[in-house]
Amino acid sequence: MMSPVPGLLSSAARSFSLSCPAAGLLCCRLRGPGSGTRRNMSSKRQMDHLERTASNTRQNALYPAQVCGIINESETVKRLRLAVDPDFSFKAGQWVDFFIPGVETVGGFSMCSSPGLLQREGIVELAVKYAKHPPAHWVHTTCTVGSEVAMRVGGDFFFDPSPSDPSVDLLLVAGGVGINPLYSILLHTSDLLHINRASGGRDYNIGSAHLCYSAKNTQELLFKNSITEVCREFPDKFSCDFYVTQPSTDVDLNLQPFLSRGRITEEELRARVDPQRTLCFLCGPPPMIEAISKTLMDFGLPKDRILFEKWW
Repeated sequence: MMSPVPGLLSSAARSFSLSCPAAGLLCCRLRGPGSGTRRNMSSKRQMDHLERTASNTRQNALYPAQVCGIINESETVKRLRLAVDPDFSFKAGQWVDFFIPGVETVGGFSMCSSPGLLQREGIVELAVKYAKHPPAHWVHTTCTVGSEVAMRVGGDFFFDPSPSDPSVDLLLVAGGVGINPLYSILLHTSDLLHINRASGGRDYNIGSAHLCYSAKNTQELLFKNSITEVCREFPDKFSCDFYVTQPSTDVDLNLQPFLSRGRITEEELRARVDPQRTLCFLCGPPPMIEAISKTLMDFGLPKDRILFEKWW
């Protein structure tokens, strides 16, 4: 396990500022009026990450980071473990602007680890699906252990309760790699439950969390074993349903109780909605987000209790 090395990371920052064509973008903070979790994308042209998130809140600081582990999460997804500067911080559900020396295009990837892992080990994790888009392509074809990058945290889609906040029941709905920020939220909620358990119930009033996660097949269900482990550790708090649209025949027996064929159903969502207690986080393709948001509002869930992050 690698811990951040301040001297090494500061060196990475210096080399990054000299060699990255995108470094000039760092002079401006990309925040405008109407920051929020909802973005209306009317253009058919696929927008660059910085364009698409221009109205989102961002931290001012850019931090160097070094890749200290690469895991094949599935046939198409690599999970990067990154050692970061001790001052780096984020909230569960947020993303980073991902700057690669020598690559002009800036990536945008959601953290799939918890703030607790950062506090314990100085590590953040990103799960990146293969694509021709230059930052994702770099992750899959060029990135190695030891590669140096820089990251800046942004996003208004997060779960960061205070100990005194009233309890809410989380409904997490993910499509494909949209699981990344929701997995971070799930892990963060688990960390808070451990804190609450250690304090004898004096810290954090955590309600329940239910995950509805849809993917093409079981191989593309990322983090599935860790998710089911959390559900088994806190059976009174966590539950999940996996949906696969193109199921394969050989399914792990441990996964079977959580698995359904087809898409997430209205009946499933209705059973999980309490307009007074439910807070819903959605992340996935835009058509899925729009359809599920409408369904939840039809069930009486207020619009301000439906938060979403769209990916393209």
